[in-house]
Amino acid sequence: MSHGSPLLERWLALAPSFRPAVLDAHGAHPYSALVRSSRAVAAALLEGRASLEGERVALLAEPGAAFVAGLYGAFLSGACGLVLSPLHPAPEVAWFLKDGEVRTVLVSRALRATLPPEASTRRLLVLEDLLHGTPADTLPGLLPGAAALQIYTSGTTGKPKGAVVTHGNLSWQQASLAEAWGMAASDVLLHCLPLHHVHGLAIALLNVLGVGGTARMMPTFGAAAAWDALADSTVFMAVPTLYAKLLAALDAADADAQQRWTRAASNLRLSTSGSAALPVSVAARWRALTGALPLERYGMTELGAVLSNPLDPAGRLPGHVGHPLPGVELRVVDESGALAEVGELQVTGPCLFAGYHRRAEATAAAFAEAGGRRWFRTGDTVQRGEDGSVRILGRTSVDVLKSGGFKLSALELEELLREHPAVAEVAVVGLPDETWGDRVVACVVPRPGQAAACEEAALREWAKGRVATYKVPRQVLCFEELPRNALGKVVKPELVSAVRARNAAAAAPAPRPTSS
Repeated sequence: MSHGSPLLERWLALAPSFRPAVLDAHGAHPYSALVRSSRAVAAALLEGRASLEGERVALLAEPGAAFVAGLYGAFLSGACGLVLSPLHPAPEVAWFLKDGEVRTVLVSRALRATLPPEASTRRLLVLEDLLHGTPADTLPGLLPGAAALQIYTSGTTGKPKGAVVTHGNLSWQQASLAEAWGMAASDVLLHCLPLHHVHGLAIALLNVLGVGGTARMMPTFGAAAAWDALADSTVFMAVPTLYAKLLAALDAADADAQQRWTRAASNLRLSTSGSAALPVSVAARWRALTGALPLERYGMTELGAVLSNPLDPAGRLPGHVGHPLPGVELRVVDESGALAEVGELQVTGPCLFAGYHRRAEATAAAFAEAGGRRWFRTGDTVQRGEDGSVRILGRTSVDVLKSGGFKLSALELEELLREHPAVAEVAVVGLPDETWGDRVVACVVPRPGQAAACEEAALREWAKGRVATYKVPRQVLCFEELPRNALGKVVKPELVSAVRARNAAAAAPAPRPTSS
């Protein structure tokens, strides 16, 4: 039977296969078993109905085979999946359930107690109770435009919005990444990423499952365990924070572990990085270990991955995210909307999501009309080279700073300051300033015992010898840690609030001594 969705056609075609689809804490799970389990989940969801198209089914489960069966079970029922995360506090989960108009919650037994009281008003199904049930004989047919996932944006500028991703979007993503990255059934992906995010869910998990490969799913990330798991993996997909943690663990390990882990890394066919800019220094260290720079690519919740460096390591450029994937078109426009070499990146093609759930105004504002086509406004400022390769300069709203009449890239300044031997982490933000426009502030986490070397005067003097004076941060503040989201990306609006609080406290007059 044809189901209209290549995403599901690929999945159901793997039913005869005994190759492992998932390796998790409970062992190896072949496609034959997982496809059957997903059909059993679909049968339980449908309860005799023809289709759940248009309904939202939430899924809360640990990384592993049961999660995969639940996800595909929701797809097969026709429902739109809304993946929840144990990382979300109960009030946030309650908000997702309300905003997503969720009717049914699939939850693993271990995580049921973490659900907020609001979940009790929904239909609750314990995932493990469904996996060995009777598979659905008849499944709904779905058009490519049917909603498959509702993935929430990071919400760094307000309440998260539910981006509705279609079966057509996911089918295109599977096919485009399989071609671009040479994905094959022989691949074993080490999966350490959160599953409620487009990176871990669509770019990583559905990618390897789409070609009949194996996902080695870790319940939580641990650097030593990840290094050991790399020995039996061919592909690693990560965010910059994970690469930094792996390298820190390598530096701290004994000689035997360093030798073993270095050998494991050198056996990888492909390492990719996304969701944030990969520091050039981290990329260089990974290349020294593996012989290749991590393949950087660019994507968003609303688009999936749309730009990629080439599979051939010789063609990868540090600090760049490559060229458009097949079918994707892009343009770069300045503030007036005219085409430019440097400006906002706008994208169109089969990657375009359907819109934000119940957010018609936000959806309309997210697109520009040009040449009779809809272009998604990414909100990222980029520079496009003569060869068409794209370099991300940062989020237009927080990373492109205007100081003293100059446009500055916060990412460029962060890259510079990471070269200082006393700097462990750094994020650069801008605060409104009557004189400068944006007052550039470097927020630094010093290496242990190196706080003195990161003091403002010392760090500014060091920077003056390496960049134009107008680029040197006007203020340097030291922090014990930087605020990050679940993927390890620095949440700059929170950091700006912290800087303002620090500055306000420093400017407050000292309390007068009281007389006795």
